[in-house]
Amino acid sequence: MSLIALLKGKGPSGFGYGSTAEQVAAGLNLKGKRYLVTGCNSGLGYETMRVLASRGATVIGTARSMEAAAAACASVKGETSPAACELAEPSSVRACVAAVKKKGPLDAIICNAGIMALPRLSLIHGYEAQFFTNHIGHFILVTGLIDSLAKTGRVVMVSSSAHMAAPRAGIEFDNLDGRRGYGAWKAYGQSKLANALFALELARRFKPGARVANSLHPGVIKTNLGRHMWSGLQVIFAAVGPLFLKSIAQGSATHVYVAAHPDTAAESGEYFADCAIARPSALARDSELARRLWQESERIVKRL
Repeated sequence: MSLIALLKGKGPSGFGYGSTAEQVAAGLNLKGKRYLVTGCNSGLGYETMRVLASRGATVIGTARSMEAAAAACASVKGETSPAACELAEPSSVRACVAAVKKKGPLDAIICNAGIMALPRLSLIHGYEAQFFTNHIGHFILVTGLIDSLAKTGRVVMVSSSAHMAAPRAGIEFDNLDGRRGYGAWKAYGQSKLANALFALELARRFKPGARVANSLHPGVIKTNLGRHMWSGLQVIFAAVGPLFLKSIAQGSATHVYVAAHPDTAAESGEYFADCAIARPSALARDSELARRLWQESERIVKRL
């Protein structure tokens, strides 16, 4: 157990910083439930899929290619189903939506996949790559699957405390292509803020007492998401990781808590960390910014 886990202990839910996804899911009977997890082929997505399937759920696991998704699903005990979903390519996301719709209702959509801290500006369909992949790709996926979400279904957006590194304006609507200035962490923070705002606005659009939408911070974890990180930081992470970083098992705990635990069934429009409701930045609670982002996202998607 890490030093931070020992210091923080457990929260009101009975879980905390050091809890694992298996501990959160212990005792849950998820037989008959169906979940979709993006980025199932590694890290937090893989562990989330594995734990949900171990409790009896059927899990649709998506990855950038069918081969990667199929390999991940085949390595997990339980009922799984692979699907290709390249979030950077709208045609792939829409094909995934069409395929998933044929499989029946979903109890939760867990938007886990993403890219982080690209060292140089990269554009996808004319938009900064992290914003497009992490937000627009998931926007197309979730809005396309709303009709397949069960009446008490949940949408889980994996954001990050890195959303606090977003630009001062929150979302730079006049710089979504990054041409007026690009910073790797600022752009990543903007994409993670977009994830939180999407959940906030989706929660507002859902009828009270039915479907819910929330975002979460999984913790600081050493996964392949940081493969673009400056090599010096990678060395530091390797040195201090055992003391301060969460393991993948711990990082996926909040995924499972928000997506499947009965304690969170009625929570909506919240931001979670360490298996508890947490307080994000003021920008992440800005309902007007969330509505504007939704409208801009719809405009972008219509052109793709």
